[in-house]
Amino acid sequence: MYNMPDLNFQVTDVESASHGLTPVLDFKLRVTASPATELIQGLLLNAQIQIQAPQRAYSDQEKEKLFELFGPPQNWGQTLRNRLWTHANVTVGAFTGAKDLSLPVPCSFDLNIAATKYFYGLGSGDVSLLFLFSGSLFYATAEGRLQVERISWSKECVYRMPVALWRQMMDQLYPNCGWLYLERDVLDRLYAYRRRHALATWDQTIATLLNVASSSTESPAPTPEPVEVSA
Repeated sequence: MYNMPDLNFQVTDVESASHGLTPVLDFKLRVTASPATELIQGLLLNAQIQIQAPQRAYSDQEKEKLFELFGPPQNWGQTLRNRLWTHANVTVGAFTGAKDLSLPVPCSFDLNIAATKYFYGLGSGDVSLLFLFSGSLFYATAEGRLQVERISWSKECVYRMPVALWRQMMDQLYPNCGWLYLERDVLDRLYAYRRRHALATWDQTIATLLNVASSSTESPAPTPEPVEVSA
C-alpha cells in the first residue's frame, strides 16, 4: 500500500513587503516532505494564524491599552486567550525534499479590528503566532497515478514576530497616522461640528472636542448654595 507523503512546516523569517500600497507581511515558510525523494506535484496551502496572547508578559501601559480586548488585568486569567488574526493562502508548485516560499498576510490599520488593536497596544518585545495548516496535497503513486489528499489538521508551527516590525511597516505607510471607522450618522454629526466651528482639518476637530471634554472633566463642581432651614 502506498503511503501519503508527510509534510512539515516551519516559519523561518518575516519581513514587510516593499513598495506596497497597503501593508503586507511576508512570512518565509519552509515546507519539508518525507521521504525526501518524494516528488510533490503541488500544494494548495491554507494557514490559519492565531495570536497567542498568553505567551508573553505585558507592561502596565500595555495592559491599559489592551483593556478593550481583555478587560481589567485582574480578570486576565479568564479573558487572556488566543485570538484569531487572519487566514492566508498560497499555491505551491512541484518540488522534491523541501521548498521555501512566501506566505503573504495583508494587514489593516483600522483600530476597530481586534488584531490591529492588539498590535497597536504593544510597545516592544514580540508576539507569539500559531500557524495552523490545512489544504490539499497533490502527489503521484508508484504506478504514476495522481492522488489528492487533505493535509493533516495536526500540522502547525509557532513563530515569534517582533512588534517593532509591525510598527515600522505602519509608520512607513501611514507616518504619524491612524485609522478609525465611524458610522455614517456619527460622521455626519462630526462633519457638521467641523463646519460650524470653521475647523480646517479632522485633527483639529477631534482635538477641539477632546479639549472641551477635558475641560469639562477637570472643572471643579460648583459649590452648592446654602439652604436656609426654618425652625
